[in-house]
Amino acid sequence: MIRVLDAQECLHILSSNYIGNLAYIYKDRPFVVPVTYFFDAQNNVILGYSSEGHKISAMRKDAHVSISISEIDSVNLWKSVLAHGKYEELTGSEAKAKLHQFSLGVKDLIINKEHRKLDYISEFSSKIYTDDLPVVFQIKVEELTGKMRKQYVSDL
Repeated sequence: MIRVLDAQECLHILSSNYIGNLAYIYKDRPFVVPVTYFFDAQNNVILGYSSEGHKISAMRKDAHVSISISEIDSVNLWKSVLAHGKYEELTGSEAKAKLHQFSLGVKDLIINKEHRKLDYISEFSSKIYTDDLPVVFQIKVEELTGKMRKQYVSDL
């Protein structure tokens, strides 16, 4: 049985994961790339960062993006959420603060969900205190939709 997820279920999936597929348009063609993200529920934004490159260049030209998050156990047991929104680049102290929030949020998700320690998170966090920041951005969530499939033995 496939059903539509309600808003709370969509928010739960978005906030309890940290890897998604970011979709953007470049030269009238769609691109999809995996990204690490953190959902800031209080501000309804998805936080991310990247080095300069194709993805950032494309999102600067067309700010309309989407990110897909999936939890897949099998072909008959999955949940998927799609968030549509607008890319917004952050700078200065706001970028540093959001990058710090991102690193703490992703660290907590990994520790709580995967029960493992992160040695490399301190290396990542050190980027916050240098002048050579990556491009820090947020996606203001405008629409959130989701579906799930849960097939029971009696459904077969």
